[in-house]
Amino acid sequence: MSTETACKVCSFYEDHVVNAGSAPADAGLCRFNPPVTQPAADARGFWPVVSANDWCGQFDSESKAA
Repeated sequence: MSTETACKVCSFYEDHVVNAGSAPADAGLCRFNPPVTQPAADARGFWPVVSANDWCGQFDSESKAA
């Protein structure tokens, strides 16, 4: 089991960016919280874009021991 604590191994990380126009190649979406406020009433909300090597206090390993 990996002891690394990074977004790329978190169960809330999605490894492709669907709502960022020019994000870095190692960027992904954090799905821990709901999308952040949309810029206009007719626009969609945005999931926070994070780097695969970022980390936070909400980390939850995607490979939990059963």
